[in-house]
Amino acid sequence: MAPSDRDRHQALAAGASGSSGTSCRCERGRRQKRVRAELVPAAGQAQFKVVIKSLSPKELVRIHVPKPLDRNDGTFLIRYRMYESVNEGLKIEVLYGDEHVAQSPYILKGPIYHEYCECPEEDPQAWQETLSCPTKEPQIAKDFASFPSINLQQMLNEVPKRFGEERGAIVHYTILNNHIYRRPLGKYTDFKMFSDEILLSLARKVLLPDLEFYINLGDWPLEHRKVNETPGPLPIISWCGSLDSRDIILPTYDITHSTLEAMRGVTNDLLSIQGNTGPSWINKTEKAFFRGRDSREERLQLVQLAKENPQLLDAGITGYFFFQEKEKELGKAKLIGFFDFFKYKYQVNVDGTVAAYRYPYLMLGDSLVLKQDSPYYEHFYMALQPWKHYVPIKRNLADLLEKVKWAKENDEEAKRIAKEGQLTARDLLQPHRIYCYYYRVLQNYAERQSSKPELRDGMELVPQPDDSTSICQCQGKRPSREEL
Repeated sequence: MAPSDRDRHQALAAGASGSSGTSCRCERGRRQKRVRAELVPAAGQAQFKVVIKSLSPKELVRIHVPKPLDRNDGTFLIRYRMYESVNEGLKIEVLYGDEHVAQSPYILKGPIYHEYCECPEEDPQAWQETLSCPTKEPQIAKDFASFPSINLQQMLNEVPKRFGEERGAIVHYTILNNHIYRRPLGKYTDFKMFSDEILLSLARKVLLPDLEFYINLGDWPLEHRKVNETPGPLPIISWCGSLDSRDIILPTYDITHSTLEAMRGVTNDLLSIQGNTGPSWINKTEKAFFRGRDSREERLQLVQLAKENPQLLDAGITGYFFFQEKEKELGKAKLIGFFDFFKYKYQVNVDGTVAAYRYPYLMLGDSLVLKQDSPYYEHFYMALQPWKHYVPIKRNLADLLEKVKWAKENDEEAKRIAKEGQLTARDLLQPHRIYCYYYRVLQNYAERQSSKPELRDGMELVPQPDDSTSICQCQGKRPSREEL
């Protein structure tokens, strides 16, 4: 299946969910400050407001502060987007009525740059400390264990022939002096817009190491050679991993785009879903729910199960591509907004062509996720445990009805697992964690290269977005880290 025909997973019409405390974010990946404030959500939200302004009255700056997202657990998520930079810093006032909450006002010392300001931190270690990047990422360590060294010449000789032919979906990147260069290999490389935008965004924030690598834009991981084979596996970078492949995994294009586009072009993202998780647990419909395309046969089985057990399951196929002959038998369900998924107490997560990229959104909701056993995984799965963060179901769905009945009969335990999964996903999928993960993969890759990266024939510069509408004056002073 061509990447341009991929199952969009309906996650692009999805949301996200949150963590406890009121988080104030300053231009995703630039700075992150966290404010904890216990509030009465139902009665007090009308009186709850956040005011963000420049520390200096001489600096007038455009800042968009949308309505706080009520997580319905006594906490709110505060987001804001800067359209100009400030030199002196920002004052964040968190007010309940006319009273400041907790340690409000909070002071973020400048300079603080807006998203498209190209002022990279010259000390990558300091940048990682500012973002509180984890010191260890188990999935990254596992992925690179197969590659103690990376032979660029072998990559150049083999990758175009093995993976870059007509139906290929590979992009060859070189990063030199914090500039991004690329050449597409194959017919299906439209999704390079996602890899381009995250690499450019990172380069605006921190100096990237010089490196040369290949990204797979297709659904399926590519490298299936084993470590003890000759020749050995190649370190292809992909968005999805599998138990029988050796690809190095990055956050999916969907998670990446959600992180970059929050509060701009995308309304249903990993942050906004946190304030749209449906009714309280006790008021949710006690059924397992699923909507999606026909990208895997188990999804058809799920719909058949729902027809036979409507008291336990509500499942429907919204679009037929792979099994068009089944539409007459199973019917076609109407599209439903992703926020409405969370009217149901249980969410069924079944693979699409590979891992279902809606999974992080489901985890961030306020429902119990019933996750199909799968050979595919995303970058954060290693941190999740069955029966702690989700309820596992067999790949052939043979025990799905049994697990739904268990959840109904053990409501408090089901609620506890749902909440534990939600809180863990909130932590793992924060915007700064996505930036940290990308940088750490690039850093590990660069450290293992056995020769210097170069610009190759056919490569072109990927330009930074034009920032002519806002002043961007880089300051020598580095922002200091503050724990609020």
